[in-house]
Amino acid sequence: MSEPDVEEIRAQLVDAFEGADYPVSNPMEFLPALPNGPATTFESGDFSMSIMELQNASDGGDDRFPYHGPEEVADDIVEGLQDAGELPSE
Repeated sequence: MSEPDVEEIRAQLVDAFEGADYPVSNPMEFLPALPNGPATTFESGDFSMSIMELQNASDGGDDRFPYHGPEEVADDIVEGLQDAGELPSE
């Protein structure tokens, strides 16, 4: 088994969310920015999740909105995935 690289996942998330029109006030506003819409997948090592799976696993609630940039989004998702045990804590 190959452990996922947290920084690689974070970089993929930043790239995927760069095209959003910020500030973003709800999850649906991200969909047009994603390269494959809701089928966009993030992978590293043995880790692979679609954006929909990420949202469910990271417990990203609407209370985190609005977002003002892709780094902020990526950090929240990575933190949520680490809290859920999906990604290793650094």
